Amino acid sequence: MSIDQSFFRRVMGQFASGVTVVTTAVGDELQGMTVSSFASLSMEPMLVLICIACDTASHESIQRSGMFAVNMLTEEQEHLSQRFASRDVDKFLSGSYTFASSGLPLLNDALATIECRVVNALPGGDHTIFVGEILNASVGHGRPLVYYGSGYYRLG
Repeated sequence: MSIDQSFFRRVMGQFASGVTVVTTAVGDELQGMTVSSFASLSMEPMLVLICIACDTASHESIQRSGMFAVNMLTEEQEHLSQRFASRDVDKFLSGSYTFASSGLPLLNDALATIECRVVNALPGGDHTIFVGEILNASVGHGRPLVYYGSGYYRLG
């Protein structure tokens, strides 16, 4: 059986997921993008994974910096998901983020943040699977933003 990309996208849209923005920095150059392919990988050592399209500026920046942050969004941050999913150059608006001691930009008021050092990069078709070792993490307040069937949802 063969399926086309459109149908595959529809099938994968049936999986509800939290919404994250992955950020990184190379010098003064900040990069970030909305990412749904994020998962916990291991407790010992503590690892997570993200999948980033190879043709994005964020992909190149993560490779160059060797670090990334995962910002889990609250239901009030749908606008950030949309901003970081766009091709807009000015995604990092003044006052909307802070720098961690690692140098990574972290979005203000995120539900949680995880700072990572890349420990492995694996090919995954038109994406790269970046495995990150946890350097630091924090938990904020709020309820998660959920993405399902090409739309945003709030929990009960």
